[in-house]
Amino acid sequence: MRFGSVTGLKPEKANYYKELHAAAWPDVLKKIKECNIRNYSIYLKEIEGKPYLFSYFEYTGTDFEADMKKMAADATTRRWWKETDPCQMPLPDAAAKGDIWSGMEEVFHAD
Repeated sequence: MRFGSVTGLKPEKANYYKELHAAAWPDVLKKIKECNIRNYSIYLKEIEGKPYLFSYFEYTGTDFEADMKKMAADATTRRWWKETDPCQMPLPDAAAKGDIWSGMEEVFHAD
């Protein structure tokens, strides 16, 4: 399964967000792999003067919901999110659900 998502980035937090990800915590990276996430990328793009983050990853497991609960239960990952979440500005659809990232529809894929 492939996932794409988008969220806003607070301009004043952009450098900190990039610094965090330039030295991502090893235990967070380990948990991502344990939860069957592969080929994970986050991109930054400015649109009309506002920064946005676009993420992509592939899920290789068999129970996405269980793996995401496992990730959310991890203490180190929760600490990481306490650093990254305040940098982000959810789009209205995500904010309405209490989420950070908005899912995107895949309209094309080629291997």
